[in-house]
Amino acid sequence: MRILAAESANPLLPPLGEIIIGLIAFAVVLFVFFRFVAPRFEQVFRARREAIEGGMERAEAMQAEAKAALEQYRAQLAEARTEAAQIRDQARAEGQQILEELRAQAQEESARIVARGEEQLAANRQSVVNQLRGEIGALAVDLAGRVVGESLEDEARRRGTVDRFLDQLDGMSAGGASDGRTGSTVFVPGTDR
Repeated sequence: MRILAAESANPLLPPLGEIIIGLIAFAVVLFVFFRFVAPRFEQVFRARREAIEGGMERAEAMQAEAKAALEQYRAQLAEARTEAAQIRDQARAEGQQILEELRAQAQEESARIVARGEEQLAANRQSVVNQLRGEIGALAVDLAGRVVGESLEDEARRRGTVDRFLDQLDGMSAGGASDGRTGSTVFVPGTDR
């Protein structure tokens, strides 16, 4: 019967005692796994998820900060460019104003120098005219005395004769200087022609 019992038992099925012991061992392992190991895994997964999410949040925050810093940098750069353009325009305007002031000062100085030169020239001309008038007057009186044959020692006569002679010379130089030709006129003192 033993053979029969052995033949009637399915060789694929393990004995019932082994199944019970296996189920109890499996239940103990499952109990230990769910009691100690699974919460530990859950804790590690939660920490890892929080770290990843926190890292993503930090990365997003840092990206937002970087974006804000970039916008601030761009705004400062635009402001600096605007300020540089204003400074450049102001410097250009100041330079133009300085040039205009220097040009005005140079023109004033030039006008002053020309006026002073003209004054000196007029004074020199008057001095030369007075000197020549005296010399020409003396020569004219001497020449007139020789031509007339009488002495023109009388001061009033001499002065009148010299003045008439010089007035005629002035008239000739004013009239003849316009075309560049001068005529020669003989002056005879004592005659009113």
